[in-house]
Amino acid sequence: MADKGSGGSRLPLALPPASQGCSSGGSGSSAGGSGNPRPPRNLQGLLQMAITAGSEEPDPPPEPMSEERRQWLQEAMSAAFRGQREEVEQMKNCLRVLSQPAPPTAGEAELASDQQEREGALELLADLCENMDNAADFCQLSGMHLLVGRYLEAAAAGLRWRAAQLIGTCSQNVAAIQEQVLGLGALRKLLRLLDRDACDTVRVKALFAISCLVREQEAGLLQFLRLDGFSVLMRAMQQQVQKLKVKSAFLLQNLLVGHPEHKGTLCSMGMVQQLVALVRTEHSPFHEHVLGALCSLVTDFPQGVRECREPELGLEELLRHRCQLLQQREEFQEELEFCEKLLQTCFSSPTDDSMDR
Repeated sequence: MADKGSGGSRLPLALPPASQGCSSGGSGSSAGGSGNPRPPRNLQGLLQMAITAGSEEPDPPPEPMSEERRQWLQEAMSAAFRGQREEVEQMKNCLRVLSQPAPPTAGEAELASDQQEREGALELLADLCENMDNAADFCQLSGMHLLVGRYLEAAAAGLRWRAAQLIGTCSQNVAAIQEQVLGLGALRKLLRLLDRDACDTVRVKALFAISCLVREQEAGLLQFLRLDGFSVLMRAMQQQVQKLKVKSAFLLQNLLVGHPEHKGTLCSMGMVQQLVALVRTEHSPFHEHVLGALCSLVTDFPQGVRECREPELGLEELLRHRCQLLQQREEFQEELEFCEKLLQTCFSSPTDDSMDR
């Protein structure tokens, strides 16, 4: 794996602007007209700026920088730039491995070795792209095209889940990368992996990537809606994989809190009834997240409250029984609070008319 030291401690230097199509986020402020000096274009300029900034102290006058300290600063900045260049070269090497065609007439051992090399390249890239500058460079090197076009649909599950993980890692909180990934059609493929893949790890990693593309990303959420993503999320919550169930419920709750305008869509899909059915299954920590999503669905939303009151659901009795079960059990206090909030919201108001007012 890569040495994280150079990537994680990179100094905040002004770098040349990224090419259009994939940058790491917003641009810095312009120096023109602001009265600030231009950012340095090389290490000598940076060193000179640091010395000049230090000499502007009016009182007391600074001591001259010693030759030893000047040399240390020069070496430190050289190492920072060298580390960045080395990481870009590492990414290029990984992409060369991933771009190679599969061995046409290889034996079983050779195929296993080839897959192991490709998996190693994807893991190294995921490690390097934890740094947002590296993630932007990865996109500029057309790495995302390779992941979406080839590796999300690779025959080996180990390649599919590592590709999904890398997409999520690069996309987290970087709008420009999210837009590029969405433009490549990745969300449709990721939803298909979440819904149908035979490997549980692939499904969990696909959900991670989906979350990185739709949370706080309006274009991603609109695609998610068009592709019936909420139905895929509900089916994921009905699986037997605990991690998948918990993360799906958590994403649903997050989307409801951040985008309450979609509550009507979810109610029309029968989401209230399906969430209540999940709460009726054998008790597990997963129920906390289901009840949290249900709370979000009914908060300030009378239609959701009315559906929770439907007699055939038997929700009030279920909640009261659950409250008794969870009393004096500290590990389930958040679930207990959700139950109490639902009882207060759905079953304390005397009439629907009072809610609508």
